Amino acid sequence: MRCRPLLASLLVASTALTIGAVPANMGASLPDPLDFPTQPSAFASKGLTTGIARQDDRLIAVGPRGLILVSSDAAGTWQQVPSPVSSDLVSVRFTGPGQAWAVGHDAVALHSTDGGASWQKVLDGRSVLTLLRSTYTARAKAGSAEAEALLPEIERSVGQSATPDVLPSPFLDVWFADANEGYLIGAFGLILRTTDGGKQWEPWIEHLDNPRGFHLYAVTGEGDRRYIAGEQGLLLRLDAASSRFVKVETPYAGTYFGLNLSGPRLLAFGLRGNAYVQPGPEAAWNKIETGVDAHIVAAVNLSDAQLMLVSQAGHVMAVSPDMRTTTLLKTPVMGEVLGAVASGPRRIALARLNGVGTVEIGDAAASELPIR
Repeated sequence: MRCRPLLASLLVASTALTIGAVPANMGASLPDPLDFPTQPSAFASKGLTTGIARQDDRLIAVGPRGLILVSSDAAGTWQQVPSPVSSDLVSVRFTGPGQAWAVGHDAVALHSTDGGASWQKVLDGRSVLTLLRSTYTARAKAGSAEAEALLPEIERSVGQSATPDVLPSPFLDVWFADANEGYLIGAFGLILRTTDGGKQWEPWIEHLDNPRGFHLYAVTGEGDRRYIAGEQGLLLRLDAASSRFVKVETPYAGTYFGLNLSGPRLLAFGLRGNAYVQPGPEAAWNKIETGVDAHIVAAVNLSDAQLMLVSQAGHVMAVSPDMRTTTLLKTPVMGEVLGAVASGPRRIALARLNGVGTVEIGDAAASELPIR
């Protein structure tokens, strides 16, 4: 990922905007966040949430200091659940029935097998650093010039860590193609791949056309297609024949924060209201005129196939059928928004600075529902 601060990664990619709303290291006199479980709070549901995911009526939201909230009634009510770490969490994703992953700062990756009710730490900055060192040392000894070049970069990154022998780079997104194949991506081009459901992870940094080590913000796929988006217009597509993510040219040189893939159509969105759509893998890109200058943080597919865009400033926009323009819906002031998912046929749940909120999408307007 890049050398600039990430956002809490929209505070935390709004933070791509600044790398962390909460320091990843809380000081030598305090417990290491990797070893210190998150503390319960009566106000947890009203605080900052940076990522949100949905599976049926089950939703999970994550945030600073290891915060994990779950809802079993389509975002009607929320409960805090225990987290094994107090590192800032950035992103969460359901990857199968009852299966979920949450990732964040200090190279943390958490896994749940019960829909988010309980979590186990699978990776952290210590284990990832050990994995990177051992993997690239072995590959360098086997003659890989790319691996040999990566080793000093790894040590340089660790040298910037406030905690010895902890990789300071955050994971910013996670995605699984099926029960076995999955990807973790993050700062400075960090990427790990699994083919056994997350039991073992393999570094894949040299499998990317990303020589400058740009931050990677989003990973997604469908069928046999895999895409990664990042800063400075970086968009990568997995070429299965070479087992390499190759560069895809787009009209935009700014940062992409997210991707939305539906059938042949690929949408990439990011800084300052920019959103671009490619109708098919070989088609030309079209710009969606959003009419806003705020960063786009989410693209949401409603049940009627209506595509919505959500900005960090709280704009909710309906994309036109021709994917050329948007209609800005009337919504109340909601504070900073860092993520969004559909929580019903015409409802969107928003991860915000002041807790998770919900917006009902009508034909011509939207109204915020009470936050319970």
